[in-house]
Amino acid sequence: MRKLALGAVVWCVMGAVAVAATPDPQLMVPIQKFIDSFNKGDAAGAAATHAADVVIIDEVSPYLWRGGQALQAWSADLDKDAKARGITDQVVTISAPTREEISGDHAYVVVPAVYAFKERGVAMRESAQFAFALRKGAGGWLIHGWTWTGPKPGPAKP
Repeated sequence: MRKLALGAVVWCVMGAVAVAATPDPQLMVPIQKFIDSFNKGDAAGAAATHAADVVIIDEVSPYLWRGGQALQAWSADLDKDAKARGITDQVVTISAPTREEISGDHAYVVVPAVYAFKERGVAMRESAQFAFALRKGAGGWLIHGWTWTGPKPGPAKP
């Protein structure tokens, strides 16, 4: 009985610690600005959320971009792929983070995302996750890397 009571106390304390952990809303500032800028076609706004030397992994060939021009190269490759496949009306939406890890001025954030678009006029939808690596500098948090992962898109349900 004593072990059961001790176990219950430990469980309650651990639960309270987990509930007390509050996500840092500042982590989402560059992420949301990146998504908003992408949706508007604002390359400069998107670039402002990224560090000068960034790493990107995405499902569009060549799948990996890194360095000072990574975001611009990724954007050009995404546009090239979209034109080849007849993709228009691209919009990404994100939800609240499902995971945040912060260690000093470094952070890791995972957010669920949905990529909606039309492919040759057919409404498509892709549910995925973004994983971001961020670093805090004098001006706040910046994205130093991200990856997009999920299953292939399919027709959007009406």
